[in-house]
Amino acid sequence: MNKVVLIGRLTRDPELKFTPGTGTAVATFTLAVDRRLPNKNGQREADFVPIVVWGKQAESTANYMSKGKLMGVSGRIQTRSYEAKDGTRRYVTEIVAEEVQFLEWGGANGSGVGNQGSNRAAAQGNSGYSAMDFEGSIYEDEMTPVDDGDIPF
Repeated sequence: MNKVVLIGRLTRDPELKFTPGTGTAVATFTLAVDRRLPNKNGQREADFVPIVVWGKQAESTANYMSKGKLMGVSGRIQTRSYEAKDGTRRYVTEIVAEEVQFLEWGGANGSGVGNQGSNRAAAQGNSGYSAMDFEGSIYEDEMTPVDDGDIPF
């Protein structure tokens, strides 16, 4: 069985491309995913996981998600290799997303539907970053109240 489920923050805006010939949409991005337990110094660390999304989900991800937004991804691990321009063999491990969920979206002020990142307890790890560092301007300790009448479902 090859199944991966991740929740993390985008480290930069997704990059949308279209395959030559068929024109199939493909979006690539990196999720910063906090590790569950702190390191031996008590600091939280993050893993930076490359993600690939295909089709309509790729277009939606590129259109509605941006750096710092929280998202959930489920899919499978894929490994591949290719020959670089300098003739060396490169190996890539990435997650091919089968399902994406936008857990946070909205304008630059961070208001929108979903979690608003009120948990700021993550400290910087050895890399100097944690997933929370990619929130951009959405470092806010407040939740925006939502009127139940505004929810479309």
